[in-house]
Amino acid sequence: MDQTPRIDETKPHSARVWNYLLGGTDNYPVDREAGENLLRAFPDFAQVARLQRDFLKRVVSFLVTEMGIRQFLDVGAGLPTADNTHEVAQRLAPESRVVYVDNDPLVLVHARSLLSGSEPGATDYLDADVRDPDVIVAGAGRTLDFSRPVGLIMLSIAGQVPEYDVAAGLVRRFVEALPSGSLLVLSDGVNANPALVEAVNAYNRQAAFPYTLRAPEEVAGFFEGLELVPPGVVPTPLWRPGPPQASSGVVSAVCAVGRKA
Repeated sequence: MDQTPRIDETKPHSARVWNYLLGGTDNYPVDREAGENLLRAFPDFAQVARLQRDFLKRVVSFLVTEMGIRQFLDVGAGLPTADNTHEVAQRLAPESRVVYVDNDPLVLVHARSLLSGSEPGATDYLDADVRDPDVIVAGAGRTLDFSRPVGLIMLSIAGQVPEYDVAAGLVRRFVEALPSGSLLVLSDGVNANPALVEAVNAYNRQAAFPYTLRAPEEVAGFFEGLELVPPGVVPTPLWRPGPPQASSGVVSAVCAVGRKA
């Protein structure tokens, strides 16, 4: 029996649209059309994708070098591109272990690219939905040691769950499964810019999985009960920024890192 997952090429998928915006080739005409529509409505959208990727590199480096984290659970990993979580972590600490989670069949097809970690570290991939934290934690336990701190990465994934209480509950369940000293890294799109809201609304009308923009204070609410690492909840490009980059100044996403006591 053919076990190849069925890929729906008739509706855009966020992982593939994101890949297109980052200049990748793992996408279909429907994804490219959706990406171009987003850019017409909100020309900074490609920059938003790049800034999110830059944040991932900065925050993984921070967790490894300053917080001593050697284990990562990346939920909603998307398609592989340059400087994936395991590549950044294992360059700095070769023993780092990373588990990626996504439910896009195309990501599953490309999972081998994600699994090319180096010894003595390890990488694994779970085909699972963010709405199944118990399944994810159980599967990740084959690679990660949940008696030691874990860096939980959730970038642009909470917005895939439209109901705020449900999304907050899922984040809370993931955090509850982690040991003391673990850190939540979360960044999500916000509704601070009318052009961005219009672009995302248009995308949602044709998307396989609509995306929900939220108020910045709602994103901050995902960190309830955690100790925020300075600078707290800020626009994603402003979290411990590296060299100055060109920016429109538009706030499209906010982020934070919270530590579990």
